[in-house]
Amino acid sequence: MVEIKSPAALDAMREAGRVVARALAAVRETAAVGVTLRTLDETARTVLKEAGARSPFLGYRPSFAPTPFPAVICASVNDAVVHGIPDGYRLRDGDLVSIDCGAELDGWTGDAAVSFTVGTPRPEDLRLIAATQRALDAGIAAATVGNRIGDIAHAVGTVAREAACGMPQDFGGHGIGRRMHEDPHVPNSGRPGRGFPLRPGLALAIEPMLMAGGRSTYTTAPDGWTLRTSDGTRAAHIEHTIAVTEEGPRVLTVL
Repeated sequence: MVEIKSPAALDAMREAGRVVARALAAVRETAAVGVTLRTLDETARTVLKEAGARSPFLGYRPSFAPTPFPAVICASVNDAVVHGIPDGYRLRDGDLVSIDCGAELDGWTGDAAVSFTVGTPRPEDLRLIAATQRALDAGIAAATVGNRIGDIAHAVGTVAREAACGMPQDFGGHGIGRRMHEDPHVPNSGRPGRGFPLRPGLALAIEPMLMAGGRSTYTTAPDGWTLRTSDGTRAAHIEHTIAVTEEGPRVLTVL
């Protein structure tokens, strides 16, 4: 069931979104050569705790997962597309890092992700991140009253195809509100004019995941969570929670 949020509910989601934005900014500032992924998770935990927020990631266990998720961020490095578990891995010069984070505050949820490089960047990684950002921007721009979910999907997928990037077809964005994952599903490719109509008060997490190799196949790591590109090429993941309004899309997960 798709829930349409009131203006007051969207304002509450905006506060949760600010917490997510602060956590991601703190993690990005902490990330450096030699820093462990577990340290990045501890950084995000501190931000959530200081804000009085809880993590919708910690303990989350969807049907595909063998165990509950053990952290408050997903930390996916290089060929990891999404759902990486932060562990003792120490960041290396040139790593491409994607961090996904959520926060629940006063019963409402925000969810966002960033991708960035550590140390000396590889030009091809910067191009991949830029393409992923363009795909997100295009998806957000399509989130207008009168459009449909398919218009968002088509906008994201068009950018990915133009950049010759692959995408994991089984994963995409989602509705969001009192829970992190709500209806409707928001694919990263699709036909325009199809799917659920976009109405004022609809809150969505839009999250392109682009794979540099151009293929759309992936493998699941032994931890049962991390998705890796099947050809070992790098991936990027960028996400925002947005609201559809009469004035246009409203991004909720910014500072």
